[in-house]
Amino acid sequence: MNLNISGHHVDMTNALHQYVASKMERIERHFDHVLDAEVVLEVEKLRHKAEVTVQLRGATLHAEATKDDMYAAIDCMVDKLDRQTLRHKEKICDHHNNQARHIDMSTD
Repeated sequence: MNLNISGHHVDMTNALHQYVASKMERIERHFDHVLDAEVVLEVEKLRHKAEVTVQLRGATLHAEATKDDMYAAIDCMVDKLDRQTLRHKEKICDHHNNQARHIDMSTD
């Protein structure tokens, strides 16, 4: 996964970078083919905002969260993205029973 992390009005420390990377590994467990992830961390007065845009095969997912603490905003953002990836994975999965479609009709 190509992970780009940037910050607006935030000093991107190594600890913050590692925290985001470790949280994004949770998304990578659901999909092996995550192509690109763009994470933007932003601070406006007392509001800390984290947003992410993830490119998958056939879809683009976006999640954002605003909290009083940057780490809490990152956690909330990853939770939202996790729910979206699971929902997307459900949509692309074929739920039809292949054996039920190929029942031999000559056994009546």
